Amino acid sequence: MRFLFVHGTGVRRERHDRLFALVRERLTARFPAAAVDSCYWGDRFGATLGAGGRSVPGLTPAAGSAPDPVDAETAEWTLLLADPLCEVRVLAEAGWPGAGPGPGGGPDGGDGSAYTDDDAFAMPGVQPAGVRVLALLAGLPPAPPHPGDELGALLHGTGLAADFPAALDTAARSAEAARAAERATTEPQARELATALARAVTAGALAAAGAEADCTGTERDRLVELLTTRLGGDARVPGARAAAVLGRLAMRVTTQPLLNAWRGSLTVGATPALGDILRYQARGHDLRAFLHARITAAPGPTVLIGHSLGGIALVDLLALAAARGEAVPGAELLVTVGSQAAFLHELGALAALEPGGKLPYGFPRWLNVYDRQDVLSYLAGPVFPGDPRITDHEIGSRQPFPACHSAYWKQDSLYERIEQAVAEAEIG
Repeated sequence: MRFLFVHGTGVRRERHDRLFALVRERLTARFPAAAVDSCYWGDRFGATLGAGGRSVPGLTPAAGSAPDPVDAETAEWTLLLADPLCEVRVLAEAGWPGAGPGPGGGPDGGDGSAYTDDDAFAMPGVQPAGVRVLALLAGLPPAPPHPGDELGALLHGTGLAADFPAALDTAARSAEAARAAERATTEPQARELATALARAVTAGALAAAGAEADCTGTERDRLVELLTTRLGGDARVPGARAAAVLGRLAMRVTTQPLLNAWRGSLTVGATPALGDILRYQARGHDLRAFLHARITAAPGPTVLIGHSLGGIALVDLLALAAARGEAVPGAELLVTVGSQAAFLHELGALAALEPGGKLPYGFPRWLNVYDRQDVLSYLAGPVFPGDPRITDHEIGSRQPFPACHSAYWKQDSLYERIEQAVAEAEIG
C-alpha cells in the first residue's frame, strides 16, 4: 500500500518539505509497511506574476509618503457606511471645546469663533441652534423628493431613493442627534451639526442600498451639500469637530488606506495562494495529467490525500477518469482535507462534473475532512446526497482561520480517521 500526498494552493518547495515531513512521520508511525510519497507541483504548475507585477497599480509605494487626501476621505466614508451616526455620536458625546461662561461654554462661543448676534439661540430661555437644525431634519419630506428637483433627481439617479426615507427617519429620531442638538448652542456649532446629520442620512441610504447603489463620490458629496443647505449649514467644508476626530480614527482603523498603500505588496504576497486557484481553473489539465502519472507510477493500491486545491484536482481527475470508464489504476481511497471540491461543484466550477451531477460509477471511496472554523473547508456528503462512498468527518483544531487551514496535519484524530477509512476500504 502507498500514500500519495498532494499539497494545496500557495505551497512552494520549502513549505512543502516541512509539511510533507510531518505527514510522512505521522503516517509511517501508523502504517510502517506503507510507502509514503509526495506529489509536489507548486513550482511547475503554480502561479507566478509573469510580467513582474507590472499590472498592479502602486506595486512600489513611495517610502514615507504622506497619506493621499482621497484615501483619507475614502476612509472616513468607510466608517460612515459602517456606522452612519458615528460623526453625530462624536458631537453628542464630546460636544465642542470650551468650558467658560460664553454661549458655547467658552468666551468665544466654544469653537474659536467670535460671539455675534447670530448666537442668540444660545441665550437662556432661547431654543439651542442645534434643536432648530434637528427640527428642520425631522420636517423634511419622508418620501424622496420629486425627480424634478435636484435632490430628488440625485436620489433617483443614484439608486438611493428607496432607502432615503428610512435613513432620514433613523437620523432624525436618534438619541445621538437629540443629544448633539442640545449641545449645539451656537450658530457655528449648528452649521457643523447640519453637516454631520446630512452625512449621516446620506451614509445611511448608501449603506442600505449596498451594491444596488450607483453613486459616485461627486454625487455623494452633492447629496450632502443639498441636504446640509436645507438644514441651514454649509457642506462645502466638513464639520471641523467631528470630521477631525473621525478623520484620524478612520485612517487608523479602516482598511482602505492600507489597501491603497500596499496593494502592490499585498498582490505579490497573495499571488501564490489565489493565483494557483485561478491558474488551475484555466489550465488544470496539465496538473491533472501530472497527478495521473504520479499515481500510476507505482503498482498496488494507493491512498490519495489532497489538501485544499490538491483535493480539488484529485476529485476532478478521478471523476473525469471514471466518467470515461477509465478509473485511475490503484486509486482505492481519496482523502480530502480542508478542500473546496464540493463547493466548486455547487457553483458548477468543477471541470469533471455538470452542475448538480452525481459522482460517476468507478469513483473511489471518499473521506472528506473539514474544520468548521476553516472557511476553506466544505462538506461533501450533502452535495452528493445518498452516495455511500462519501463520508464527512469534522476535526476541531481550536484555531481561528487561517491557522486552522493548516492545523489538520498535527492532529492525531486526522490520522486515526484515515486509519479507520483504510480498514473500511480493506486496503492492504
